[in-house]
Amino acid sequence: MSLSEIDKQIIMELQGGLPLVNRPFEVLARRVGISEEEFIQRVHAIQQQGVLRRIGAALRHRKVGFVANAMIVWSVPEDRIEEIGSQMAGIPEVTHCYQRKTAPDWPYNFYTMIHGHNREECEKTAKKLAEAIGIAKYRLLFSVAELKKSSMKYFMD
Repeated sequence: MSLSEIDKQIIMELQGGLPLVNRPFEVLARRVGISEEEFIQRVHAIQQQGVLRRIGAALRHRKVGFVANAMIVWSVPEDRIEEIGSQMAGIPEVTHCYQRKTAPDWPYNFYTMIHGHNREECEKTAKKLAEAIGIAKYRLLFSVAELKKSSMKYFMD
């Protein structure tokens, strides 16, 4: 599967972020030299090809007051992984969830990320999640520092 030069330009524009205007795709389309309608059609086509998975916002959670961040590690029975994953993916407080392998001294196989205004809020959220999914074996791992966040950049000169 190969991308046209216009499709590559579209991807470069999208990875730079959306302008905070009423019609951000119109602005990006103008930069590429095509209509807004064609821009959106091409984005959909790129998604259908499986090249582009999604377009999403990245909230700088610390700047809006969510300074407590906790990874909750869970010990979930293997036969419930799919069920728990689907449940957790639909819970607004959970920003990430994924499965990992256990290790001899590490029985946790499911991970969720939550954010709160303080540690106590995260602890309450974890307890609420545990009750909702019926899993009692979990731990909270709080972030001690925020590292630089950056996304991959493609088709750059």
